[in-house]
Amino acid sequence: MTSIVQTVNEERREYEGGASRPTRAYFATLLTYGGCLAALAGLTRLRGRTLPDSLSSRDLFLISLSTHKLSRTLAKDPVASPLRAPFTRFKGASGPAELHEEVRGTGARHAVGELLTCPFCLAQWVATAHVAGLIFAPRATRLAAGTMTAVAFSDWLQLAYAWLQQRAED
Repeated sequence: MTSIVQTVNEERREYEGGASRPTRAYFATLLTYGGCLAALAGLTRLRGRTLPDSLSSRDLFLISLSTHKLSRTLAKDPVASPLRAPFTRFKGASGPAELHEEVRGTGARHAVGELLTCPFCLAQWVATAHVAGLIFAPRATRLAAGTMTAVAFSDWLQLAYAWLQQRAED
C-alpha cells in the first residue's frame, strides 16, 4: 500500500511541476460527483423509476439553454456572489451583469472556488441536476428549465438591442 501512495504522490508532484495545484481536492470533487451519481442511481432504483431511453429534442433544448443560463448565473451573477464569497475575492465587473472574482485559499477551498467561478465547470453539475429532475419531478423541472431558457433568450435580446443601439449611435 505504501508504494501505491508513494507512486500517487510522485505522479501528483510530477504533474504539478512545482505549481501549487489542489489535485487532491480535485480528486475529492470527482469522487463527490461520482457519489452523487451513485446516490441518484440508487434513489432511482429505490423509487422504482425507470430511465428514459433518450431525451426528447424539446427536453434537450430546454436543458441545454437552462444549463447555460443557470451555470452562468451561479458562477458570475452579482446576486449569487454570497454563494461564492467564502471561496473568492471580488475584483470587479467582467461584463454586463457579471462579476470577475479570483479564487482564494488552498486545497478544497481553492478547488470549490474554481468550480463555483467557472460556468463551464458548473455546467456538468447543473445538467446532471436537470436530468435527475426529469426523472423525479419532470413537470417542475421542465417549468424551471423553461423559465431559465426564457431568461437566457432575454439576455441575448438585451445584448443584441444594446449592440444595435450602439451601432445606430455610431
